[in-house]
Amino acid sequence: MDKLTLYIGNKNYSSWSFRPWIAMTAAGVPFEEVLVPFDFAAGNLHFKEFSPTGQVPVLQHSDVRVWQSLAIIEYVAELFPEAGIWPKERDKRAVARAVSMEMLSGFRALRNACPMNIRRRKGKIALADGVMADVARIETIWRDLRAHSGGPFLFGDFSGADAMFAPVVNRFDVYDLVSASDTLSYIAAVKGHPAWKKWEEAARAEAWIVEEDEV
Repeated sequence: MDKLTLYIGNKNYSSWSFRPWIAMTAAGVPFEEVLVPFDFAAGNLHFKEFSPTGQVPVLQHSDVRVWQSLAIIEYVAELFPEAGIWPKERDKRAVARAVSMEMLSGFRALRNACPMNIRRRKGKIALADGVMADVARIETIWRDLRAHSGGPFLFGDFSGADAMFAPVVNRFDVYDLVSASDTLSYIAAVKGHPAWKKWEEAARAEAWIVEEDEV
């Protein structure tokens, strides 16, 4: 099989890059990583060299180019059906895709108020309207899925759905947004995953500072 190349942005800030990266890494899918930093507010003009939208992430596979995090996860899941990126059961796969799509298209108040920032020191901030409603909905998703699956992840084993929510784990943690024991248990499980730790170590070693994401 031709190699997969995943173009990503800064590991400290790029929540959308994090999603396919952790999905592929956790599943043991081999790929080459190419990091092109956005080290100023408008991103990076070099993104246009490989990205039709001028944004990251982008997956290159031979002459196939896939952008958008969830589309990349879906493409890789089809290439490696044995990797377990989605749950095996059809009904669980459908739910996993539904909550992943909800993450993709929603929760804008949370995303806008609390950018992903792996290096951020934990502490509360003043929150805009709608943020805690987003937090409550996400906690409900996590609680219901883990109660049904038995955990430790949303569908038992780590899946594409966990990958889609991985940046939220950082947001809930560093902005000190949650206190429920089951939510904290899920956060601990995700942060304890070897793929998370590998990304976090690299993020903490980065020197780039993007002021607009330093809330």
